[in-house]
This record gives sequence, structure tokens and C-alpha cells, in this order.
Amino acid sequence: MANILVVDDELGIRDLLLEILNDEGHTVELAENAAQARDARSRACPDLVLLDIWMPDTDGVTLLKEWSSTGLLTMPVIMMSGHATIDTAVDAIRIGAQAFLEKPITLQKLLKTVEQGLAREQVRQAAAAYQAAHAPGGAAGLGGAGAAAVAANEDALKVEQTFHLDRPLRDARDAFEKAYFEFHLAHEGGSMTRVAEKTGLERTHLYRKLKQLGVDLLRSKRGNS
Repeated sequence: MANILVVDDELGIRDLLLEILNDEGHTVELAENAAQARDARSRACPDLVLLDIWMPDTDGVTLLKEWSSTGLLTMPVIMMSGHATIDTAVDAIRIGAQAFLEKPITLQKLLKTVEQGLAREQVRQAAAAYQAAHAPGGAAGLGGAGAAAVAANEDALKVEQTFHLDRPLRDARDAFEKAYFEFHLAHEGGSMTRVAEKTGLERTHLYRKLKQLGVDLLRSKRGNS
């Protein structure tokens, strides 16, 4: 799961997003203003940022510009606002934001946008590593650890290609997730408790996810009986 930074000056919004994202298995860090967001970004690069536009000290678009101009916009950023105009949203996307969420944010819209942001970033990183490896002096000049990382990313690309990347993102993601859970069910003998531990999901959410994906639990148990 991902490390997500939530930046919003409203306590209720921060607490709500923390609860939802934690339930999905993500690790969440909270910031109530741009100063705290800068500090969090200086300590570590999150996998994704949920950034409110209207904040009292520095607005989200200004912070986004700052990260972009200083080379710190290396993670997907999703903007949030209940009062932004279309022009503001377009400006944020132009600067480098990946998506825009309008408040009040629905659960389904939040989870879908976060999943899409993380999926796009994984593909981008794998593609970048692949290009670096095949550039002149690529993998050969990376050393043992670097070459291993590139090989892992190439394997990731091969896996992605088996799931037909020309399909809509949701369909490709569902196919991957179904294969992922079927793999763990097979390896854990159909034990939901062990699969929940392996995947970092709460059992109730795991059952709901498997049902949504159409995973045959009886077949998983039969295959290991």
C-alpha cells in the first residue's frame, strides 16, 4: 500500500480522509497548512499527495508551483476544493497536478482517483527505469543494486503488458487485482485470515473486494484440498 500525504486546513476533512485511507491499508500523514506540507515533503517523498487549494497561509496552487519549480514535484498530486473555479482547476493540472476532486468528496470518487493516481505513477516509474536501462550505458553503468531495480521494473512492465494496457484503466486494474488475490489465496490455501495479513486488508474489506472482483473462493479452497 501507499504512503499518502493529506494537506487540508479543515480538521474534519483531514480526519475523514485519514479514516478512509487507513481502512484501505494506506499509511497517511496529515498536514494542516503549507508549512507542515513542506516539512513532510522535505523528510520523505510520499507516494501521493491530496492537496487542498484554499488554505490560510499558502494556497495549494502556490505550493504546487513551488514544488514544480524546485524539482520536488516528483509524486502525483490530487487537488481538492469546494470553491475552486474551472480556471483554477485547469491551472493546477497545467502546473502538474494529476487530478482534481471537488468537495464534498464521495467515498467512491476518492478511492477511484487515488487508485488511478498510484497506478499511473507505477507505470511512469517502470517506464522511466526501462528507458534508463536501454539508454547508452544504461543498466551496465548502474551497478548491482541499480541493475536489479531496473530488472524488477522490466518485470513489472511485462506483467502490465499481460493485462492489456490498451483497455480502460479500471478494467486493467481489476484484472490485475483479481490475479493478485487469486495468487495469494492459492499460496495460503484459501485462508482468508492469512491473505488479509499478507495483503494488509481488514477481513471485511477483503471479502467485499473479492466479491467485487468475482474471485471464486470455493475454487481456491478446492484447489488446495
